[in-house]
Amino acid sequence: MTHPGIGLRLERIAPSGRAVVVPMDHGTSSGPIDGLESPVQAVDRASRGGATAVVVHKGLVPAVATALGDTSLIVHLSASTGLNPDPNDKRIVADAREALALGADGISVHVNVGADQESEMVEDLGRVARSCQKLGVPLMAMLYPRGPAIDDPHSVDNVAHVARLGAELGADLVKVPYTGTPEGFESVVEGCPVPTLISGGPKTEGVRGTLAQVEGAIRSGAAGVSIGRNVFQAEDPMLTTRALRRIVLDGDTVDEVLSEGKTKELA
Repeated sequence: MTHPGIGLRLERIAPSGRAVVVPMDHGTSSGPIDGLESPVQAVDRASRGGATAVVVHKGLVPAVATALGDTSLIVHLSASTGLNPDPNDKRIVADAREALALGADGISVHVNVGADQESEMVEDLGRVARSCQKLGVPLMAMLYPRGPAIDDPHSVDNVAHVARLGAELGADLVKVPYTGTPEGFESVVEGCPVPTLISGGPKTEGVRGTLAQVEGAIRSGAAGVSIGRNVFQAEDPMLTTRALRRIVLDGDTVDEVLSEGKTKELA
Protein backbone atom coordinates (compact mmCIF):
# COMPACT_ATOMS: atom_id res chain seq x y z
CA MET A 1 0.00 0.00 0.00
CA THR A 2 1.37 3.41 -1.00
CA HIS A 3 2.02 5.81 1.85
CA PRO A 4 -0.65 8.58 1.73
CA GLY A 5 2.05 11.20 2.09
CA ILE A 6 3.42 10.27 -1.32
CA GLY A 7 0.14 11.14 -3.03
CA LEU A 8 -0.21 14.44 -1.17
CA ARG A 9 3.32 15.57 -1.97
CA LEU A 10 3.17 14.29 -5.54
CA GLU A 11 0.11 16.44 -6.18
CA ARG A 12 2.17 19.49 -5.21
CA ILE A 13 4.97 18.49 -7.59
CA ALA A 14 2.64 17.44 -10.41
CA PRO A 15 -0.76 19.09 -9.98
CA SER A 16 -3.42 17.06 -11.81
CA GLY A 17 -0.63 14.72 -12.90
CA ARG A 18 1.40 17.28 -14.88
CA ALA A 19 4.79 18.71 -13.89
CA VAL A 20 7.15 21.48 -14.98
CA VAL A 21 10.33 20.73 -13.04
CA VAL A 22 13.46 22.87 -13.30
CA PRO A 23 16.53 20.98 -12.07
CA MET A 24 19.33 23.17 -10.71
CA ASP A 25 21.68 20.50 -9.35
CA HIS A 26 24.38 21.32 -11.92
CA GLY A 27 26.62 23.13 -9.45
CA THR A 28 28.11 19.88 -8.18
CA SER A 29 29.04 18.64 -11.65
CA SER A 30 29.93 21.92 -13.36
CA GLY A 31 30.25 24.66 -10.73
CA PRO A 32 28.55 28.09 -10.93
CA ILE A 33 27.72 27.89 -14.64
CA ASP A 34 25.82 30.55 -16.59
CA GLY A 35 22.36 31.01 -15.17
CA LEU A 36 23.24 29.48 -11.81
CA GLU A 37 25.73 32.05 -10.56
CA SER A 38 22.98 33.08 -8.13
CA PRO A 39 20.87 30.07 -7.13
CA VAL A 40 18.40 32.38 -5.37
CA GLN A 41 17.82 34.39 -8.53
CA ALA A 42 17.51 31.24 -10.64
CA VAL A 43 14.90 29.72 -8.32
CA ASP A 44 13.02 33.01 -8.13
CA ARG A 45 12.77 33.22 -11.94
CA ALA A 46 11.53 29.63 -12.22
CA SER A 47 9.02 30.16 -9.44
CA ARG A 48 7.64 33.37 -10.94
CA GLY A 49 7.39 31.58 -14.29
CA GLY A 50 5.17 28.91 -12.77
CA ALA A 51 7.47 25.92 -12.35
CA THR A 52 5.73 23.26 -10.30
CA ALA A 53 9.04 22.16 -8.75
CA VAL A 54 12.77 22.86 -8.68
CA VAL A 55 15.59 20.43 -7.90
CA VAL A 56 18.56 21.48 -5.75
CA HIS A 57 21.13 19.86 -3.50
CA LYS A 58 20.67 19.97 0.26
CA GLY A 59 23.24 22.70 0.91
CA LEU A 60 21.37 25.25 -1.21
CA VAL A 61 17.98 24.80 0.45
CA PRO A 62 18.48 27.38 3.23
CA ALA A 63 19.57 29.98 0.67
CA VAL A 64 16.78 29.43 -1.88
CA ALA A 65 13.88 28.69 0.50
CA THR A 66 12.52 32.24 0.46
CA ALA A 67 12.55 32.29 -3.35
CA LEU A 68 10.42 29.16 -3.75
CA GLY A 69 7.02 30.80 -3.40
CA ASP A 70 4.42 28.15 -4.32
CA THR A 71 7.00 26.02 -6.14
CA SER A 72 7.67 22.56 -4.73
CA LEU A 73 11.12 21.55 -3.53
CA ILE A 74 12.86 18.38 -4.69
CA VAL A 75 16.18 17.60 -2.99
CA HIS A 76 18.68 15.76 -5.17
CA LEU A 77 20.69 12.98 -3.54
CA SER A 78 23.21 12.13 -6.30
CA ALA A 79 26.47 13.89 -7.12
CA SER A 80 29.61 13.68 -9.22
CA THR A 81 31.91 16.27 -10.76
CA GLY A 82 33.10 16.97 -14.26
CA LEU A 83 36.64 16.88 -12.86
CA ASN A 84 36.32 13.18 -12.03
CA PRO A 85 37.99 10.78 -14.48
CA ASP A 86 34.51 9.22 -14.74
CA PRO A 87 31.80 11.85 -14.23
CA ASN A 88 29.14 9.18 -14.87
CA ASP A 89 29.91 7.71 -11.44
CA LYS A 90 27.07 9.22 -9.36
CA ARG A 91 27.27 8.79 -5.57
CA ILE A 92 24.59 9.27 -2.91
CA VAL A 93 25.46 12.31 -0.78
CA ALA A 94 22.30 12.72 1.33
CA ASP A 95 19.32 10.69 2.48
CA ALA A 96 15.55 10.93 2.56
CA ARG A 97 15.38 11.99 6.21
CA GLU A 98 17.74 14.91 5.57
CA ALA A 99 15.59 16.01 2.65
CA LEU A 100 12.38 15.85 4.66
CA ALA A 101 13.98 17.80 7.50
CA LEU A 102 14.74 20.53 4.96
CA GLY A 103 11.09 20.68 3.88
CA ALA A 104 11.34 18.70 0.65
CA ASP A 105 8.20 17.67 -1.23
CA GLY A 106 10.21 15.10 -3.16
CA ILE A 107 13.57 13.44 -3.69
CA SER A 108 15.53 12.70 -6.85
CA VAL A 109 18.26 10.21 -7.70
CA HIS A 110 20.39 10.01 -10.86
CA VAL A 111 21.29 6.67 -12.50
CA ASN A 112 23.48 6.28 -15.59
CA VAL A 113 22.40 2.96 -17.05
CA GLY A 114 25.26 1.35 -18.95
CA ALA A 115 28.01 3.13 -17.01
CA ASP A 116 30.79 1.12 -15.39
CA GLN A 117 29.22 1.78 -11.97
CA GLU A 118 25.65 0.98 -13.03
CA SER A 119 25.28 -1.81 -10.47
CA GLU A 120 26.06 0.51 -7.56
CA MET A 121 23.74 3.23 -8.84
CA VAL A 122 20.88 0.76 -9.38
CA GLU A 123 21.41 -0.56 -5.86
CA ASP A 124 21.33 3.01 -4.52
CA LEU A 125 18.06 3.69 -6.35
CA GLY A 126 16.45 0.63 -4.79
CA ARG A 127 17.64 1.57 -1.31
CA VAL A 128 16.43 5.19 -1.62
CA ALA A 129 13.07 3.97 -2.96
CA ARG A 130 12.58 1.86 0.17
CA SER A 131 13.28 4.86 2.39
CA CYS A 132 10.91 7.05 0.40
CA GLN A 133 8.10 4.51 0.69
CA LYS A 134 8.53 4.30 4.46
CA LEU A 135 8.69 8.07 4.91
CA GLY A 136 5.93 8.98 2.47
CA VAL A 137 7.99 11.12 0.10
CA PRO A 138 7.82 10.77 -3.69
CA LEU A 139 10.92 9.74 -5.62
CA MET A 140 11.90 11.01 -9.06
CA ALA A 141 14.46 8.82 -10.82
CA MET A 142 16.62 10.59 -13.41
CA LEU A 143 17.62 7.78 -15.77
CA TYR A 144 20.00 8.09 -18.71
CA PRO A 145 21.41 5.45 -21.08
CA ARG A 146 25.10 6.42 -20.72
CA GLY A 147 28.28 4.43 -20.84
CA PRO A 148 30.72 2.47 -23.01
CA ALA A 149 28.07 0.09 -24.35
CA ILE A 150 25.49 2.75 -25.23
CA ASP A 151 25.64 3.68 -28.90
CA ASP A 152 22.41 5.68 -29.02
CA PRO A 153 21.20 7.29 -25.77
CA HIS A 154 17.97 8.44 -27.46
CA SER A 155 16.88 5.16 -29.06
CA VAL A 156 13.37 4.05 -28.19
CA ASP A 157 14.59 0.70 -26.89
CA ASN A 158 17.20 2.25 -24.60
CA VAL A 159 14.93 4.99 -23.26
CA ALA A 160 12.01 2.60 -22.76
CA HIS A 161 14.33 0.25 -20.86
CA VAL A 162 15.64 2.86 -18.43
CA ALA A 163 12.15 4.28 -17.85
CA ARG A 164 10.83 0.84 -17.00
CA LEU A 165 13.82 0.24 -14.72
CA GLY A 166 12.90 3.29 -12.66
CA ALA A 167 9.30 2.22 -12.33
CA GLU A 168 10.25 -1.37 -11.45
CA LEU A 169 12.53 -0.18 -8.64
CA GLY A 170 9.93 2.06 -7.01
CA ALA A 171 10.21 5.54 -8.52
CA ASP A 172 7.04 7.63 -8.50
CA LEU A 173 8.23 9.75 -11.45
CA VAL A 174 10.88 9.01 -14.05
CA LYS A 175 12.89 11.52 -16.04
CA VAL A 176 14.39 10.24 -19.30
CA PRO A 177 15.72 11.66 -22.58
CA TYR A 178 13.25 12.41 -25.35
CA THR A 179 13.44 9.94 -28.23
CA GLY A 180 12.97 12.59 -30.90
CA THR A 181 9.43 11.80 -32.11
CA PRO A 182 6.01 11.56 -30.47
CA GLU A 183 5.55 8.11 -31.97
CA GLY A 184 8.77 6.82 -30.44
CA PHE A 185 8.11 8.36 -27.07
CA GLU A 186 4.62 6.92 -26.99
CA SER A 187 6.26 3.49 -26.77
CA VAL A 188 8.28 4.69 -23.77
CA VAL A 189 5.17 5.95 -22.00
CA GLU A 190 3.21 2.79 -22.74
CA GLY A 191 5.94 0.66 -21.18
CA CYS A 192 6.30 2.74 -18.03
CA PRO A 193 3.52 2.49 -15.42
CA VAL A 194 4.48 5.73 -13.63
CA PRO A 195 4.42 9.34 -14.92
CA THR A 196 7.23 10.08 -17.35
CA LEU A 197 9.04 13.41 -17.75
CA ILE A 198 11.46 14.37 -20.52
CA SER A 199 14.86 15.91 -19.89
CA GLY A 200 16.09 18.97 -21.75
CA GLY A 201 19.67 18.02 -22.56
CA PRO A 202 22.43 20.50 -23.51
CA LYS A 203 21.63 24.17 -24.11
CA THR A 204 20.23 24.88 -27.56
CA GLU A 205 19.82 28.11 -29.51
CA GLY A 206 16.40 29.66 -29.05
CA VAL A 207 13.40 27.98 -27.46
CA ARG A 208 11.22 26.83 -30.35
CA GLY A 209 13.03 23.50 -30.70
CA THR A 210 12.74 22.73 -27.00
CA LEU A 211 9.08 23.73 -26.91
CA ALA A 212 8.36 21.60 -29.99
CA GLN A 213 9.90 18.58 -28.27
CA VAL A 214 7.81 19.22 -25.19
CA GLU A 215 4.63 19.55 -27.25
CA GLY A 216 5.43 16.25 -28.97
CA ALA A 217 6.15 14.53 -25.67
CA ILE A 218 2.88 15.72 -24.13
CA ARG A 219 1.01 14.57 -27.21
CA SER A 220 2.56 11.11 -26.75
CA GLY A 221 1.41 10.86 -23.13
CA ALA A 222 4.31 12.32 -21.14
CA ALA A 223 3.44 13.87 -17.78
CA GLY A 224 5.69 16.88 -18.26
CA VAL A 225 9.28 18.02 -18.27
CA SER A 226 12.38 18.27 -16.12
CA ILE A 227 14.45 20.83 -18.02
CA GLY A 228 17.41 22.71 -16.56
CA ARG A 229 19.89 24.44 -18.88
CA ASN A 230 17.32 25.31 -21.53
CA VAL A 231 15.40 27.14 -18.83
CA PHE A 232 17.89 28.78 -16.47
CA GLN A 233 20.29 29.61 -19.33
CA ALA A 234 17.51 30.91 -21.59
CA GLU A 235 17.47 34.56 -22.59
CA ASP A 236 14.41 34.98 -20.37
CA PRO A 237 14.12 32.08 -17.91
CA MET A 238 10.84 33.30 -16.43
CA LEU A 239 9.08 33.59 -19.79
CA THR A 240 10.54 30.26 -20.91
CA THR A 241 9.19 28.56 -17.79
CA ARG A 242 5.82 30.17 -18.39
CA ALA A 243 5.82 28.91 -21.98
CA LEU A 244 6.58 25.37 -20.78
CA ARG A 245 3.80 25.58 -18.23
CA ARG A 246 1.28 26.59 -20.89
CA ILE A 247 2.19 23.61 -23.08
CA VAL A 248 2.38 21.07 -20.24
CA LEU A 249 -0.45 22.16 -17.95
CA ASP A 250 -2.76 24.10 -20.28
CA GLY A 251 -2.34 22.07 -23.46
CA ASP A 252 -1.40 25.04 -25.65
CA THR A 253 0.61 24.58 -28.85
CA VAL A 254 4.02 26.06 -29.57
CA ASP A 255 2.53 28.43 -32.15
CA GLU A 256 -0.10 29.63 -29.68
CA VAL A 257 2.50 30.22 -26.99
CA LEU A 258 4.94 32.09 -29.25
CA SER A 259 2.31 34.28 -30.86
CA GLU A 260 0.88 35.88 -27.76
CA GLY A 261 1.94 38.65 -25.40
CA LYS A 262 5.50 38.89 -24.15
CA THR A 263 6.28 35.33 -25.20
CA LYS A 264 6.58 36.62 -28.77
CA GLU A 265 10.03 37.77 -27.65
CA LEU A 266 11.10 34.13 -27.28
CA ALA A 267 10.38 33.19 -30.91
